[in-house]
Amino acid sequence: MKIVKQHFHTNKNDTGSLTFLEAMRDIPFMVKRIYYIYDIAKEARRGFHAHKELEQYLICIHGECTILLDDGSEVREVNLNSPSEGLYVGPGMWREMHAFSHGAVLLVLASEYYDENDYIRKYQDFCNYIKEMAKK
Repeated sequence: MKIVKQHFHTNKNDTGSLTFLEAMRDIPFMVKRIYYIYDIAKEARRGFHAHKELEQYLICIHGECTILLDDGSEVREVNLNSPSEGLYVGPGMWREMHAFSHGAVLLVLASEYYDENDYIRKYQDFCNYIKEMAKK
């Protein structure tokens, strides 16, 4: 499993920090949708899905959280705890988000508009999808 956790350009001075990222330079796609997850209930787990085509960058812009990634053969967890780094999550990757700190905000940059048909919401369906993709 290849995990891409990237530090973004950050300018710091006496007045604070500014982090920036640019589509097709720092992230490998044009951003078509942006959303953020916040006010997460204590001990909540989110996600529990994969995408067929969608690419995402996950950035914990406040606090921290852990991302579980599963490509059908390997499971790994990645901690996000800096607003100047992001985690690339490509298609065909099951993801779950958990261990959110109090006040955490997880920003998500997505390559496509919302399309329910792109989601794989049942883990067994995900496993079957991975097997079918391996045959191609």
